[in-house]
Amino acid sequence: MAPTVTRSTVTHPAGARSTGTRSIDPGSLTRFGFLTLPNYSMIACSAAIEACRMANYIAGEAVYSWTALTLDGMPAPSSSGFALSPTVVLGDAGPLDVVFVCGGINVRHAVDRRLKDELRRLDRRGIALGALCTGTFALAEADLLDGYRCAIHWENLHSIREEFEDVQFTEDLFVIDRDRFTCTGGIAPLDMMAVFVEARLGRDAVVRMSDQFIVDRVRHAGEPQHPPARSRFAVTHPELERAAGLMRRTIDAPLSVTVVAQRIGLSPRQLERLFKLHLATSPGEFYVTLRLDRARELLRLSELSVTDIGLACGFQSAAHFSAAYRRRFGHSPRAERNGKGAPSETGASSVSPSIP
Repeated sequence: MAPTVTRSTVTHPAGARSTGTRSIDPGSLTRFGFLTLPNYSMIACSAAIEACRMANYIAGEAVYSWTALTLDGMPAPSSSGFALSPTVVLGDAGPLDVVFVCGGINVRHAVDRRLKDELRRLDRRGIALGALCTGTFALAEADLLDGYRCAIHWENLHSIREEFEDVQFTEDLFVIDRDRFTCTGGIAPLDMMAVFVEARLGRDAVVRMSDQFIVDRVRHAGEPQHPPARSRFAVTHPELERAAGLMRRTIDAPLSVTVVAQRIGLSPRQLERLFKLHLATSPGEFYVTLRLDRARELLRLSELSVTDIGLACGFQSAAHFSAAYRRRFGHSPRAERNGKGAPSETGASSVSPSIP
């Protein structure tokens, strides 16, 4: 069955440019292509495919079909070294309703002119586009997300925001915006695919799918991502949570510890005691760590200059930025930019303090 396409009246954020008005019923989408880029995330791709497989098992018939794709038909190695097979040349694939770009580490190196041209060709043919993990970068680089809301793995979120002003990147697990279906990494694609399943097979099918995968619940699109070290203080120490959140929101223009304390209703002395007791550090040190970790993320994942990155992270002096960076990581920001640090699972290895 061909996807149901209607005309949408979605409004866009101020300053965003809309590139399309197609609104697609998720229940009409059953034929999925997974365009695997080199070093893609196997867990993200597998989670989406397994959701389709399980839905077929529950339905007792082949409701969904899926195809692993590459530009040349050769299996692409994932970040774990394994690859999906069989793999089909993108141009030779049969009818597809959605093509998901599957990204992972070093996604910037996987996006070239040929890939962007192929993605634009798919868009012109009316095929809906999606992305898993860092695959969102490929769609943005091909100018296929201008005017859309979208999701990308939290580790890449801040760097990509600096590059694409016409794209509204969110902190949500996944985003369905008209004919774009973007999702973060890990097992979040399972949650996104549940939307397709529920729209076609009903809520009971999703509940049974969750039981089969032994997950306690399926998460919704509006739920935020969480860094891997989730907060242990959200319930018992709300002031600590609020202070850390305020610091994260003001990395580019740091506040004094006194102002942070005032904003959350504490005295500076109370805030100092709270951080010392639960994090064994001071509020000021915690703040600087957040800023330096953000700087490392931008150095590895963006094309901003070292000077601009320092400014974006609240360092007004290049010398101050370089000295602080060297104290924390053992080398200069410029050495980081030139490949001193090793990338992690999604292309950055920022180790942030453990309060999201």
